[in-house]
Amino acid sequence: MIDFFVNYAGSNIVCVIIFFILLTHNLLSIDRQEKQIKYDYTLIAFILYFLSDCYWAALEAGLIPLTRFHVVLSTLLICIFMTLITYTWLNYVMAVEQTPHRNRPINQFTVLFPFLASLIALVLHYIISPNSLIDENNVLLPTYNYYLVVVPYIYIAFVLVYTIRKARREENPIEKRRHLIIGFFPLMVIAGGLVEMLLFPHLPIFCFCSTILMLIFFIQSMDRLISLDPLTGLNNRGQLIRYISVPSNVRKENVLTYVVMFDINDFKMINDEYSHAEGDKALIIVANALKNVSSNHRFPLFLGRYGGDEFIMIIHPKNEKELVAFLNEIRKKIDDECHRQKLPYILTVGIGYDQLSDDPDTIHKCLLRADKKLYLDKDYMKAHNQSSHSI
Repeated sequence: MIDFFVNYAGSNIVCVIIFFILLTHNLLSIDRQEKQIKYDYTLIAFILYFLSDCYWAALEAGLIPLTRFHVVLSTLLICIFMTLITYTWLNYVMAVEQTPHRNRPINQFTVLFPFLASLIALVLHYIISPNSLIDENNVLLPTYNYYLVVVPYIYIAFVLVYTIRKARREENPIEKRRHLIIGFFPLMVIAGGLVEMLLFPHLPIFCFCSTILMLIFFIQSMDRLISLDPLTGLNNRGQLIRYISVPSNVRKENVLTYVVMFDINDFKMINDEYSHAEGDKALIIVANALKNVSSNHRFPLFLGRYGGDEFIMIIHPKNEKELVAFLNEIRKKIDDECHRQKLPYILTVGIGYDQLSDDPDTIHKCLLRADKKLYLDKDYMKAHNQSSHSI
């Protein structure tokens, strides 16, 4: 049993060290985003669970007296931290998926309520009727398992349903896969726990499974930081190159392919007269308008910041009329946001687009044509002294 404790607890400690390294890396980051903070909370929950699992292993090995107090404390800690893992993961998913109103106090309490209710119920159960949870030999009874799994399964079910719905509405294959991976992560962790519990109770399979999966997510988050523009949160040019390198992303059946270029009008004037901070604000307003309007339409598209004040979109509408209505909606969204924020300048965009033809036409040639039309659009707006116009 001493060998069991050394192997089992040693494995948990190794995983704690790995998670602590990840946590330290994130805490030392200069610009910590909400989803990174929520990811860190999940790391902390796992660390606490692994330490409580070491406590349980010490009881199993006889290094700690198998008294009712130690059994109750061990099981209480394991139950709390297991629920905490799924609760913090749900919060992480909501941050990643940008769930509306997630930070409202009432919504935060709603998410927290099952965790608090389960904890209070378990403590009261131990106080009022301990013999229905632990027998006279200090062996856990099946009733305890309900507290161990019910609330975590509720959180897992919510994550799974929510991310599957997001994936079904998502046309971008890269984003669709990301939704599904985030949603199915808890199931993969639970699968590792079930294998340990049913087949190999003295092997730390849950520990290793959790650590491997969290490392995968950490690597993916680093990859997304590399792939995303830090100011606007849109895809950067590197991600554009990766996207168009996949033929099925460029040409799709039963829809057209257009390349659309956007450019902020008089952007240098905004920077020079109102400061670069105001220029950054203008970029964020345009980026948010592009994201918000895109989220209201079902056709596949890729959206990114091409560089400077230029944005690019590869979009697959059924016809040109649908595309024109979409682009006019973007211009209106930008105009509405400018009035809402009462900007001291007029913020508009030039737009140019062109359709990708059959081979030997390429996405690069189409982009050049769209870019030329973009500057024709900007020249037209200046010549007619227009702040904006319908396409």
